Amino acid sequence: MTPGRRLSVALVGLIALVVFGWVFKDLSSSSPSSGGQPSGTVSVKPSAPGRSTSAAPGGEQASQESGLAVRPLSSLPPEAAQTWKLIEQNGPFPYPRNDGVQFQNREKRLPAKPGEYYKEYTVPTPGSPDRGARRLITGTQQEVYYTSDHYDSFVIVDVRK
Repeated sequence: MTPGRRLSVALVGLIALVVFGWVFKDLSSSSPSSGGQPSGTVSVKPSAPGRSTSAAPGGEQASQESGLAVRPLSSLPPEAAQTWKLIEQNGPFPYPRNDGVQFQNREKRLPAKPGEYYKEYTVPTPGSPDRGARRLITGTQQEVYYTSDHYDSFVIVDVRK
């Protein structure tokens, strides 16, 4: 085999490997894991139409659609409840350029939804020099999610409790 042909075969193999890795990563990240959900996570509101829940470890509920734990708003940091009140009142928000904007779900940790389905809001972190990592994410079907680690994990928030 000539050196030019050998280089072409190696390049095609490398491209195939990259494509395979990209496809495999998307497939493995689209299915929610069943265990090891961090405690600072929140998922969909259990009373939302068409949603059902089942018992999860630690006495929490888990959404059957998302696999995320359900936690009462009262169990989250008090700033989350304050942010929820602002959302219900439609503001004013402490970070008006960043609160109420589209959350794009790039990490694919929330159920896949089209377009501008999700909006994000800052949950202030006392002592943080910036917005911090905590957010409430709302969906157009009245579901509410909480993340304490800047979108690495989520839990569904039951805002009634």
